Amino acid sequence: MNATKVEKGIDLITIIEQGNTATFTHFYTVYFQKLLLASDSYVNDISIAEELVQDIFLKIWENPQALNEVQSIKSYLYRTVINSSINYLNRQKNIEQHHLKLASTITDQYLMDLDEESEMILMLRNEIEKLPAQCKKVFILSRFESLKYREIAIQLNISEKTVENHIGNALKLLRARFLNDETLNKRGKGYLMLLNFMFV
Repeated sequence: MNATKVEKGIDLITIIEQGNTATFTHFYTVYFQKLLLASDSYVNDISIAEELVQDIFLKIWENPQALNEVQSIKSYLYRTVINSSINYLNRQKNIEQHHLKLASTITDQYLMDLDEESEMILMLRNEIEKLPAQCKKVFILSRFESLKYREIAIQLNISEKTVENHIGNALKLLRARFLNDETLNKRGKGYLMLLNFMFV
């Protein structure tokens, strides 16, 4: 059957079930650009439109029986591509509304706390870099990679007691730096985060 003579769903079903890929490819070529333009008129993005149209043809190839009751394949294709395009726009609209909802919950205080926590993290990392090499390595494996003492001992080929000593020494040095700083003591959530990091 010539692709240009495909009018009903049953015609396309026959082509696919016979494995006539050449005719199906011709059918695809006949309609692709038209459907692409139709989709693009809705989504205003040619790459998205191309994905939507290709997906429609893929679904037809994988499940041709869905066309069994289709009386006009042309109308079906246009209706399907328009619905797919509108569904895409609706999904994008929902995403945008979600982001707007999140943005509306961000207060000035939240931004201040976030900035403070970020500053504390940078200060902490700076102090960790000043630790003795092996002590720093053990501390990072423990606090940042969440390894247990035994796992650290095996990885670095040292005893668990040595790991414990390194952690204790690191915490002692960090606490001496931060806990006695009067300016840091006056901080809010950022300082609480720091305390939690050093004592938990």
